[in-house]
Amino acid sequence: MTDIFPVFDGHNDTILKLEIAARLGSPVDFSKSNPMHDLDVPRARAGGFVGGLFAMFTPSNLDQFDHKFDPSDPANFDVVDQASALDFTLSMFARMRRLARQFPNDLSICDNALSIRAAIATDRIAIVPHIEGAECIDTDFYALEILHAAGLRSLGPVWSRHNAFGHGAPMTLQTELDPGKGLSPKGFELIHACDQLGIMIDLSHLTEAGFWDVAKTTTRPLIATHSNAHAISPNARNLTNRQLAAVAESKGVVGLNFHVQFLRADCKMDKSTPITEMIRHLDHLLGFLGEDGVAIGSDFDGCVLPAEIGDVTGLQKLITAMKHAQYGDRLITKICSENWLRALPQ
Repeated sequence: MTDIFPVFDGHNDTILKLEIAARLGSPVDFSKSNPMHDLDVPRARAGGFVGGLFAMFTPSNLDQFDHKFDPSDPANFDVVDQASALDFTLSMFARMRRLARQFPNDLSICDNALSIRAAIATDRIAIVPHIEGAECIDTDFYALEILHAAGLRSLGPVWSRHNAFGHGAPMTLQTELDPGKGLSPKGFELIHACDQLGIMIDLSHLTEAGFWDVAKTTTRPLIATHSNAHAISPNARNLTNRQLAAVAESKGVVGLNFHVQFLRADCKMDKSTPITEMIRHLDHLLGFLGEDGVAIGSDFDGCVLPAEIGDVTGLQKLITAMKHAQYGDRLITKICSENWLRALPQ
């Protein structure tokens, strides 16, 4: 394939998948292709994937690991206690660091845009640590300090469940979006602490009320690493036009989520969802955010992908669709990498 555009991705759950596989007694060699996962080194290179935010997420059912996530099972949204979440998060951070040490010619842990560019220039996949759901953070923020020292540069205060810091948006169709409950008092403190440390706040998974709580608190641009347009796919996980306008006003960024349920107007789990639906969302996001505010936030290894995409190698199919939609090379480059490199710590 010629004219491969490099892609820096705003969200994947690959470290979680690797941790689960190891705990199930079936460890995965990340340096080799594995059809059970969406992302590994050889397929990343084939798809033009040059790096991204690698999420550390603690599942609700720590004793019942499974490769498949069922959004209809309430047990998958149970509250997780801080001690268990921290233990699991540390295991994922350790796995990430050991991978980078095991494959130094392929992987590099990065903490700012300069180090990301240096990794890409030396043909290494840039890994920026991200936490999805801050259950692992204590309310005195001791763990936040230590995880920041270990490379944490992006954090979503909640996943789609509540914790000490706020409430998460359900993964359900809501034509009229329920604003829900927002940040707790400690949630506001967490936003201030992250601002001071230079940790990017991810608005994906927050309720609408939580979104506006962050918007009035943070001093930094508003970021949603993996969310789509509610006007096209009315899932509670997606962003309304009013929210998109606020992101644009802050000069923030939204990453396109590939999950079929968040792409479709009927919010169904249908892998036959065409790539053209992804372009519809990109067009809508561009209309509100402009060419500097739209990026990729695939959710590889954490979602149901359109069959046309398949796995990370399908990234260039999306780029081909962008070309057919008359996106120029400059705009494609911004969406695929430069907008994240501008938004991340410099």
